[in-house]
Amino acid sequence: MRLIFGLFLEGLTPYAIAKELTRRGILTVTGQSKWNQATINSILRNEKYAGMARIQKTFTPDFLTKKAVKNNGQVPSYLVEQSHPAIIEPATFEMVQTEIARRKQDGRRYSGVSIFASKIKCGECGGWFGAKVWHSNDKYRRVIYRCNHKYGGKKCQTPHVTEEEIKTAFVTAFNKLVTEREEIVANAEVVRQTLCDTSELEKEKAVLGQELAVLVEMTEKAVMQNARIAQDQGEYQRNYNGLVARYDTVKARFDEVTEAISTKESQAERLAMFERTLKDHAESVAEFDSQLWASMVECVTVGVDKGLTVTFRDGTEINYTF
Repeated sequence: MRLIFGLFLEGLTPYAIAKELTRRGILTVTGQSKWNQATINSILRNEKYAGMARIQKTFTPDFLTKKAVKNNGQVPSYLVEQSHPAIIEPATFEMVQTEIARRKQDGRRYSGVSIFASKIKCGECGGWFGAKVWHSNDKYRRVIYRCNHKYGGKKCQTPHVTEEEIKTAFVTAFNKLVTEREEIVANAEVVRQTLCDTSELEKEKAVLGQELAVLVEMTEKAVMQNARIAQDQGEYQRNYNGLVARYDTVKARFDEVTEAISTKESQAERLAMFERTLKDHAESVAEFDSQLWASMVECVTVGVDKGLTVTFRDGTEINYTF
């Protein structure tokens, strides 16, 4: 389990992790030699490995059919911390959930080649840098990163960067961040409390949820009444269609609000993790730390002059010039 979480934070995708575990000959819990992506995804999202238990993941909306459905916010769910011994440190688990949300919200295909995948941005076109191998078949082999549009139609002029250059820029920027950590943590806390507040959205969601319940009840009542009592079918159909249309409109807004709440909660957790990590590092770091990189950095932007701008999770930007 620790290996799976570690590989994910190092930049691998669930698919790549499954391939790596299979390659190493590590058996699944059922004794199978081949791992699959779905299993890895399930493990990475399972709070039980962090010593926590989620109560009411599913609920039964219809007690006649007794069919349980996934709880997507229709009813409250509760997270019980320290319910049992943890295999994965809670901080590591939270870091993974934040990274999952980041990859999803980016709205693009995540390559998972390395911890630098989808984190190095071109300062000219705004696109992403991809890994390229130079001298792949001789002793001078090395991996560099350059804009994916470097030789495309636009042909961006931003230069390539090496992993060592990125690591050096990060260590320098992080150490500068540490010197101002009290002020930065305070600012991040203010941002988290204001921009990530979901109280109004939660109120709207509750109202929409009640309206959905009423519309479902009205629709069911209309259908049952039509089955028992003879009535004008044209009028019934108009009434039924009106209820369905209203339900679809309210449900669409309910989904929008639910997604907005989830986005704000994810942003709040990322900022909270940023604050905790910075508080825990009162001293400068001497070398690159992959987990520190994963939890603290939003992206690194490469300028045409090869200057690097390290953008941290709270929005702080620190420039680095070679």
